Amino acid sequence: MTSNKATGGPKAQEFEFESMNLQVGGRIQFITHRTIKPIQHFSTLIGYVKDEYLIVKIPSENGTPIALNDGDKLTIRVFSGVTVCSFACTVQRIFGRPLNYVHLSFPDAIQGTSLRAAMRVKVDIPAQLVCSEQQPVSVFLVNLSVSGALIESPKKLSPDEPMVALSFTLIGQPGNHQVRVNTRATIQNVNVVKPAIGAETAVFTYGVQFTDLEPTHYTMLQNLTYEALIADRQKIV
Repeated sequence: MTSNKATGGPKAQEFEFESMNLQVGGRIQFITHRTIKPIQHFSTLIGYVKDEYLIVKIPSENGTPIALNDGDKLTIRVFSGVTVCSFACTVQRIFGRPLNYVHLSFPDAIQGTSLRAAMRVKVDIPAQLVCSEQQPVSVFLVNLSVSGALIESPKKLSPDEPMVALSFTLIGQPGNHQVRVNTRATIQNVNVVKPAIGAETAVFTYGVQFTDLEPTHYTMLQNLTYEALIADRQKIV
């Protein structure tokens, strides 16, 4: 028998389709196998008919949809926020310009690897934070996950204020459009970062948990985390 510890990483498991928590507009990784080395692209889920097919946007490269043929074998990877799942499928039908989407076979078997509770991504996003009836405080988000954020603030917040309102902007795909996120959050922990040499004031950090994040904004945070996980793991905290 082999030990799971020898692999040094999480063990892959079988997952049901529903457990992937696929959302329309969710970012997916679209991997083609037409060359010796698989080629990775990012795409978007348009929809699906359970047990029949998935509807997926055809990925673009340099502004042009990639070449696909009926019957091409693909690997699709999705990120649920805490699990990376992958499955094999084939191209069933291609809808070219101006639609640029494709029907893929419905997955027969799904392999997934559970990650820690909520992967966090390093960011540097200006935000506005409001406690009760006080004036908004300009802060920075230094990491984000589907469940919360770490905030840096030049001001000390009231220790008796467990709930705050937080507002910040995410970049939506496709098209790099700006989406304003407004959510309430509970303060989970507070720390003080000592000033660097030459700096005049300390910086206060607050770990917050989102309490009423909209589903579309949750999906955007899933996409942000997944792309960092796949493309730039140095951003993963």
